[in-house]
Amino acid sequence: MEVIKGTDLGRRRTYMHRRSWLHALLLFSIVMLLLAGCGKSQPSWSSFEGAANEKTFPVPKEANRTDRNVGNTKIDYVRYSMSGLKEKDSFPEEYLEKIKEWGWRENTDESEGASKVFEKQNRVVHLTIHDNYFTVTVLAKGKAAVKSTDSTKP
Repeated sequence: MEVIKGTDLGRRRTYMHRRSWLHALLLFSIVMLLLAGCGKSQPSWSSFEGAANEKTFPVPKEANRTDRNVGNTKIDYVRYSMSGLKEKDSFPEEYLEKIKEWGWRENTDESEGASKVFEKQNRVVHLTIHDNYFTVTVLAKGKAAVKSTDSTKP
C-alpha cells in the first residue's frame, strides 16, 4: 500500500476538481448544441429555385416538397413544408420581391390574406401560406379560379 504525502494529496484533489469541471463543461456544451439544433428556426428567404409544377415560379430552397397532385389536368398543386412559416404573418416581403424579380405580377383583385394570385404570360399561380407549409397551385390562364372551401365566404 502506498502512502500519500500531503502535497500529493493536494495535487490529486486539484486534478479531480479540474476533471469534474471539464466534465460539467462538456455536458453543458452538448446540451446547448442539442437545444440549438432542435429549436425552430425562421425561414431565411435567401435562396430560391423553381417550383416543381412551375419552374419559373420561385420557392425557397429550404422548403421541402411533401405532396403533389398528379393526374388532374385542371389543377396542378404542390405542397411544401417549411418550419417557422405562419399563416397569420402572411407573406414575407423578401419572398414577394423575389416573385416580382422572376417576372410574376400579383393579381390584387384575386388575392386576399394568406392567399395570393400571380400571373405571368398565360400562367396563373395561386400561392397560399399555412402554418409550417405552403401550396403552389398552377392554372392555365382562363380556367376557373380556385374557390375557397370556407363556407362563410361567397
